[in-house]
Amino acid sequence: MNDKVDLGYQATGVPGFDTLLGGGLGEFSFNVIAGSPGSGKTTLAHQIMFGLANPQKKALFFTVLGEPPLKMLRYQQQYSFFDIEKVGTSIRYVNLAESLRNGDFSGVLKRITDEVEMFSPGLVFVDSFRSVIQTAKGGNEGIADLQHFVQELGTRMTSWQATTFLIGEYAHTETEANPVMTVADGLFALSQHEEQNAVIRKIRVVKMRGQPHLAGAHTFRIDGDGLRIYPRLLPSRPADRQPGALIDQDPQRIPMGVRHLDDLLHGGLPQGHAVLVVGPSGSGKTILATAFLSEGVRHGEKGVIACFEKGTSRLRNAPLARMVQAGDVAMVESRSLDLSVEEILDNLIEAIRRTKAKRVVIDSLSELGLYLAPEFREDFRASVFRILSSLATLGVTVVVTIGMEDRFTDLRFSQADTSFLADAIIAMRYVETKGCLTKAISVVKVRGSAHSTDLRQYEITDRGIEIDDQPMPYEGILSGHPSAVKSAD
Repeated sequence: MNDKVDLGYQATGVPGFDTLLGGGLGEFSFNVIAGSPGSGKTTLAHQIMFGLANPQKKALFFTVLGEPPLKMLRYQQQYSFFDIEKVGTSIRYVNLAESLRNGDFSGVLKRITDEVEMFSPGLVFVDSFRSVIQTAKGGNEGIADLQHFVQELGTRMTSWQATTFLIGEYAHTETEANPVMTVADGLFALSQHEEQNAVIRKIRVVKMRGQPHLAGAHTFRIDGDGLRIYPRLLPSRPADRQPGALIDQDPQRIPMGVRHLDDLLHGGLPQGHAVLVVGPSGSGKTILATAFLSEGVRHGEKGVIACFEKGTSRLRNAPLARMVQAGDVAMVESRSLDLSVEEILDNLIEAIRRTKAKRVVIDSLSELGLYLAPEFREDFRASVFRILSSLATLGVTVVVTIGMEDRFTDLRFSQADTSFLADAIIAMRYVETKGCLTKAISVVKVRGSAHSTDLRQYEITDRGIEIDDQPMPYEGILSGHPSAVKSAD
C-alpha cells in the first residue's frame, strides 16, 4: 500500500521555471521570492499570479510599503501575460500600509485573515514582506513576535489551502538566518550581476521541500512577455548512445551542396555529425554553409541558421535571404552583448522543433564569442561543448563556421582548443602558387569515417564555391605549409 501524499504540481506559466522546480509549483506551499531591487521579483510574482489565477483559483495580492496598487498595475500592464479581465474578479489587490503603520502585527494578521476568508483565494501574495521585518527591527514588537507572526501566517495559509508568496528585498546573508526562511517551503533568490558593462540576471531555487529541484544559478531575461528562464541542463544522450543501443556502422551520408566536396568526404557528411568549417576572412565559410542549407532545401529539408553579424538585411540579395523569406530556413539572431549559452540553445532548439529542421548552421563561433556574457566567454570551450552536445541529441546535422587569423603557414583549426569537439573539420585557407594568391580546401578529419587528404584549389564565383576535381600539385605550392616552402626552395 502506498501512503505517499501527492503534492499536486501547478504549472507556473513562466518559461523554464517549472523545470527548475522539478515539475511545477507545489500546491499549498509557502514560498519566498527574494532578491535585490530591480531583479524582477514583482514581475515574477505577477507572471505566476496571472498564469494560475482563474474563477476557481482566485488570487489576493497584498501591498505593504512598496508600490501602491495603481502604480504597480500601470507597469505590469505592459507585459503580455497581464489580463485586465481577471482584475477585480479572479485577482484582488489590497493595501496593508495603514495596518502596518500602526505597528501592530496582530492587526496585519487579522486584516489578511479577513480578506482571505471573504475572497477565498487559492493564491496569496504579500509584497514587500521585508517591510514587515523592518518594522520588527525598529522595536515595535521584536523578532520573537515577528517569528510568531510568520509561523501563524504560514499555518493559516496552509489551513486555507492557499499557495502563498512572500516577496522581499533580502540580501544573500539575510536568507540564511531570517525567521521567514525557516518556515518557507520554497525559496527563490533572484539576482543581477554586472561584468564588463554586461548585466546578467540569475535565479536560484535555494530550497523547495519535497521536490527534486535543480540546484545552482540559472540565467533569465525579462522582455515584453515577462521572465524567461534558461535552465542549466546537461543534454541527454543521443538515441544511438543509450545503453544497449545498436551503433549504425554505415550512417546515411548528407550531401554538402558543393561539387567535389562530397568526394573529399567519401560520399558526404555522416548524418548527425557536426562539422567545423575553418578559414580566414573572405575564404568562403558562409558561402559553404549557405550551400549546405540550399542542398537541404532541394531535398525538402528545413534548416536553421544562427547568425550574430550577418543578418538578413545585410544578405538581401543572397540565397540565404531568399530561403529565409520563403520559410525554408529559420534564422536565429541576437544583437545582445550579454548572451548566455542556455539562451542561445533555447532559441536554437525552439526553432529546430518548430520547423522540424534537419540541417543547422552556426555562423560563426568567432562572432558568438563576442556576444557571450563574460563568464561564458571565459570558458569558451565548455560553452561550445554544451551547444554541440545538445544539438547532437536532436539528430540534426550541423555546420559550424569559425574564423581564424590570416597566417598562411599556420595549420590551426579552432580557438580555445575547441576543434576536438567537432566530428569533422574542413579547412579553407590561402596559399601562394606561382606568384598568385589562391584558395585551397581540405578535409582534416571525419570521426569514424575515412576521407580524402587531398588539398584542392577552389574559386568563389557567381555560382558559389567551385572546387577543382584534382589535387593541387605539391611542387607548385610556395606557401601554405612550412614543409612545402622548404621543398620549393
